[in-house]
Amino acid sequence: MKELLMQLEKVLSTPLLTISEAPLTLGKIAGFFGLLLCAYLMVKVIERALKRLMRPGRRVSLSESGVYALSRILGYVVWVVVIMTGLDYMGLDLSNLAIIGGAIGVGIGFGLQNIVANFISGIVLLLEQTLKVGDFVDLQSGVMGKVSEINIRYTRVTTNDLEDIIVPNQEFINGRVTNWTFNDNFRRVHVPFGVAYGTDKDLVKEAGLAAAATVDGCIIDATHPADVWLVGFGDSSLDFELVVWVGAALINAPGRTKAMLMWAIETELGKRKIEIPFPQRDLHIRSGTLKVDAVQIGAAERAGE
Repeated sequence: MKELLMQLEKVLSTPLLTISEAPLTLGKIAGFFGLLLCAYLMVKVIERALKRLMRPGRRVSLSESGVYALSRILGYVVWVVVIMTGLDYMGLDLSNLAIIGGAIGVGIGFGLQNIVANFISGIVLLLEQTLKVGDFVDLQSGVMGKVSEINIRYTRVTTNDLEDIIVPNQEFINGRVTNWTFNDNFRRVHVPFGVAYGTDKDLVKEAGLAAAATVDGCIIDATHPADVWLVGFGDSSLDFELVVWVGAALINAPGRTKAMLMWAIETELGKRKIEIPFPQRDLHIRSGTLKVDAVQIGAAERAGE
């Protein structure tokens, strides 16, 4: 047994190569990966400890978004400290990192600007918490969905069709972002529809309000009343909008919400025999005479042959 341990110690202490005049052995490599494992376990412990602060009744409590941001930032700090410690343990001269930093600076100047910009943008998003996991967002690029994950370089947005879209963090900082659930879990939607000219406006309003009342998830109370607005005089119709507040059950599905409300509107209009018009055009024919000379007749006959 003693000989086996001596042989193992000899293998682990045998230099494989030399870096900065420091021998690199299997023992040091194993120690480095052991430090990485400790960092991983430490990050998991930090996450569990922070999640306990979300429990109600505690003197110090954090929101879910606050726990997520704090755990990510602390995790990055732990990984950086452990990696630096591991490199020092392996015998690498950390003073040489200044040279490496200069090389990285040159690389940034030649094409890593976006990576660094996304890195800094991710830190800003986690610190400011203007964007949180679970928020429903609409980006200037047309991406719409729920924020599923915020990483240091990108943010994962999941659409209502369960498509995961990887969005660079820089887009959230530099572009327009509509956050539908930033402070409240309800919003007001506008559903346009048209009826034929001559229809009783009060009857149209009655139909619209009845339609909103039949859709589960609509909020109709003294603070958030539903209404029907006359918004325009179209070529073939009176243009109305159903304006109604929707809650958390509908706020994250704008397409389905609009479809449900339009379905209910058509049903209520049909019950009241209200016509939904289609485009119409009037054709006016003016009477007169058409003069055709002999040359034109001869040309038409030759073309017919």
